[in-house]
Amino acid sequence: MGGKNMTLKKWLNRAAMVALSATAMTSAAWAFQESPMLTEMVEAGSLPPVEERLPANPTVINALEVGQYGGTWRRAYSGPGDRWGPTKLMEERVLKWAAGPDGTAELTPGYIESYSVNDNSTEFTFTLLDGLKWSDGAPVTTEDVRFWYEDVFLNPKIIGTIDPTFSPGGVPMEIEIKDERTFTAKFAQPYVYFLQILAKDSTGEPSLDRASFVFPKHYLSQFNDKYASEADLAAAAAKFGVASWTDVWGSKGAVTAWWANPELPVLTAWKIETPAPAENVTMVRNPYYWAVDQEGNQLPYIDRINHRLYQDPQSLALMVAQGQIDAQDRGMSQPFDFYKDNEERGDYRIVPWLGSGVWSLIPNLNTTDEVLHALYADERVRQALSVGLDRELIIELTQSGLAKPIQAAPVSGSPYYQEDLQNHWTEYDPDLADQLLDEAGLAERDAEGFRLRPDGKRFTIVVQGGDAILAKQLELIAESYSEIGIEILPRVMDRTQFDTNRTNNDFDMQYLVFDRLTYVPADPRIMMGSESYANQSYVWYSTDGASGIAPPEGSNFQKIYDLWDTASSAATLEDADAAMNELIRTFVESGYVIGVHGEGTVVNVVSNRMHNVQADLVMDDIFREVGLSRTQQYWLDQN
Repeated sequence: MGGKNMTLKKWLNRAAMVALSATAMTSAAWAFQESPMLTEMVEAGSLPPVEERLPANPTVINALEVGQYGGTWRRAYSGPGDRWGPTKLMEERVLKWAAGPDGTAELTPGYIESYSVNDNSTEFTFTLLDGLKWSDGAPVTTEDVRFWYEDVFLNPKIIGTIDPTFSPGGVPMEIEIKDERTFTAKFAQPYVYFLQILAKDSTGEPSLDRASFVFPKHYLSQFNDKYASEADLAAAAAKFGVASWTDVWGSKGAVTAWWANPELPVLTAWKIETPAPAENVTMVRNPYYWAVDQEGNQLPYIDRINHRLYQDPQSLALMVAQGQIDAQDRGMSQPFDFYKDNEERGDYRIVPWLGSGVWSLIPNLNTTDEVLHALYADERVRQALSVGLDRELIIELTQSGLAKPIQAAPVSGSPYYQEDLQNHWTEYDPDLADQLLDEAGLAERDAEGFRLRPDGKRFTIVVQGGDAILAKQLELIAESYSEIGIEILPRVMDRTQFDTNRTNNDFDMQYLVFDRLTYVPADPRIMMGSESYANQSYVWYSTDGASGIAPPEGSNFQKIYDLWDTASSAATLEDADAAMNELIRTFVESGYVIGVHGEGTVVNVVSNRMHNVQADLVMDDIFREVGLSRTQQYWLDQN
């Protein structure tokens, strides 16, 4: 663990320093090169020359090794709901986390020439690259910023509630357009975490790839009520098979989800060619991508990405063993030994990454089952659910022993890591669990030994999982809890339905990765209950009580919300971090989420034909996971 701790600490300390300083890109004279695939299009007259497609001074991505052009990157996907895996391969921001050659993470400029922050962190100014273009060749200007801000961000029909991360103190972010390329984001109070938030979540919904501040006005205005007539909007809804024009927006929207819409102009290195659902979903290079390597080669190196549909974990395992995957970590659910044993047969190697998420049981503290709600609200029950779990057995039988039994708390090496929090209520103690449950009024049992709730029904919890690969873990969790008299009914379902159930408050408990545990303020919402243990109470907080469910009486929810309000308005990073550390401690010690295992090895299967895939990178949603490895620089042997 020593090496992992050092790597993570080095990353985050460096990242924090870089994030707080303004940077400017340097210009250089380039002789640009392009993929032969694009040269053919230029020669055929269907595409302008590379010099006319690139910005005047493109962003430079220093590849680990200057690569070769061409080829198709073979991956796999589990269905239309598996949209975030491909998205994270290529998301772009004005600023994004990127791993340097020594493994340190840096906040690096994306499609901007420069950015600056004023002295009290209330104004953040960005200048777009000169000559930046959408994937269809249309110019990107601050008119696209104005469209995003005035017609989408501030349009209540599209965004019903502005998220608190973009309205600290309850006052929404303002955008001031300076000129054709420069704009300023303004806040009513200091916001020292804003750049990290941008790098993680950009400016949020309602799109899938979430480019910061910009939407292609020339294309999306036809689906916006400020520009299109009611008849045109109704026709658009009918065309895409949705109930209302507003349904074409969002990360699942038929228009603004790049995954579904080949016509959507994007800023990403690849764009969709054959959308889901399909046996083979294909992405093709963006001829107007705005970045080059250190020798002036327009990126990406790889022409296409093919995502082949698989039906179950065993099908994906077979694809790996047969050498049909070029680079992928998503869905690798077999024991580590399986992948190691098949390296030669599949002509691949394992490039290990470091896991920072914690697989966790997420009880629904907003459940409408009044009896279960009261049980979850009892700290004794929450503690029993944690200490009654045999984490070591689960790790041994499903993770090849390559994980730690830890709580849902900041991981080792995080600036917010504290050992006592990571180990809070994690020691397996079924006797203590029995005692706590008896004290909580659950001493009565039925003929099969399961505890009875106060209403006389069996204490049963339906635990939902969003992937078939979780079946074995859920089975072992059920066995642990049966020992202390709690019946667990595992339910594995499609990820889309899993997410919908959480949004609709239709679950007892879910099993998923609790992440964002490295640089926590880059997305504090998960600790505040959003898309987690109290989604409806987070809605209540974010709408100032207009909708959602008020925090349960006696809970620490309001304290957590107040601490974020303090952190997001603090004048200095030190004051903000003090509030963040208290927020984290309050969340962990309340036991609202039950961590099972984490800090394990992320299996990343990489074909021996694939190059520039770094080892030992920390995988976290904050860093956009695989996106941190700068997939534009991956390249395939063409020999």
